[in-house]
Parts: sequence; structure tokens; C-alpha cells
Amino acid sequence: MRIIRERLGATGHEGVESEVLERLVHSSGDLSIAPDLRFSAGACQRGMAALASGAVILTDTAMAAAAVAPMAGRTFANPVRSILGWAPALAPAGGTRSAEGMAAALAEHPQAVVLIGSAPTALERLLELQQPASLRAPEPSLALSPALVIGMPVGFVGVAESKRHLAGSGLPQIRLEGSKGGAGLAAAAVNALLRRAWLDRS
Repeated sequence: MRIIRERLGATGHEGVESEVLERLVHSSGDLSIAPDLRFSAGACQRGMAALASGAVILTDTAMAAAAVAPMAGRTFANPVRSILGWAPALAPAGGTRSAEGMAAALAEHPQAVVLIGSAPTALERLLELQQPASLRAPEPSLALSPALVIGMPVGFVGVAESKRHLAGSGLPQIRLEGSKGGAGLAAAAVNALLRRAWLDRS
């Protein structure tokens, strides 16, 4: 971590935001992540408060859930669930299993900490559900208020667009711009928050 800090130099991030960045670099070996990392105001603090209160952590893949569960178990015992546990066996016409799983998972856990490292369609569905009812297609009524959205889907199809939509959503968020991301990075971000919240507990 000392080597990472020295090589990163001044990043404009301080405190827990710096710790998140360092964990992302540690997980990826990629110092070029730094300019692409974005935090909404107070996002880390809101996320840590939710995690410390035992909030459910929803992930878009089983891989991300497996990467978060050990740290959650050592700290606040947060339930860690993949949205695929709510997904239908087959994708609906014109949709994806991840998007359907996200809608169903949020119906049960509307104030979860949400990690998205692979599925931009799941991120887009979350954002659709967050819109006022008058602006979206008919959906079950949700008091949707995620404690934090970690938006780091990886790839080149719909990824950058979903992140731009997240940026304009007003939701508490940590995101990586562009095509970078993945389950490991999304998990590293929430693990950094869990670790800091645990160390800061009174």
C-alpha cells in the first residue's frame, strides 16, 4: 500500500475516498484508475453508516458476492446476496436476467448497498425504478432509496452510457467512468468501506 500511495501521488481524494482508490489499485494493479474514479458528495459516509447498521449488500454476480462476504462476515455481518437469486431462469424478450433480478431484489431491499460490476442492464433497471412513476413504465410501487450504488460495470456495450445515467441520477454513488470495472473492483470498493467503518466504530 505504501508503494501504491507513492506512485499515485496527489489524486484530489482524501480520507476514506483515498482508501477506496488505494484498494481499487491494489485489486487491479492499475494506477490509471485514479482519474476515472468518482464519488458523489457524502457517498462514502452514507454507505459506511448503512453498512454499520447491517444493511443488505446486493451484488450483480455471485463472484462479487463471494468477494464481499468474508469482509462482511468479519465486520458487521451484513447479508450479502446476488440479484441472480431473484432472476428468472430465462431472460424475458428484450430484457436480461440481471435486470429482472435487480427489480425483484430491490422490491425486497430498497435501501440496500448495491454493487454492480458486470451488468449495465441491472444498473439501468435500478435507475428506471428510481425515476418518478410518471416517467417510467408501470412497475410495482417502490420506496427506492439505495444507501449507496457502486457502479462499476465493465465492458463496451452499454457500460459508459449506464454510468453517465448514474452520474445524473442524484443517487449516492461511487463509479468508474468509461469501460473499466468488474466484480473484483466493485467488491474492493465496498470492502474498503466495511473496513473503515469497522475501524471507526465507537
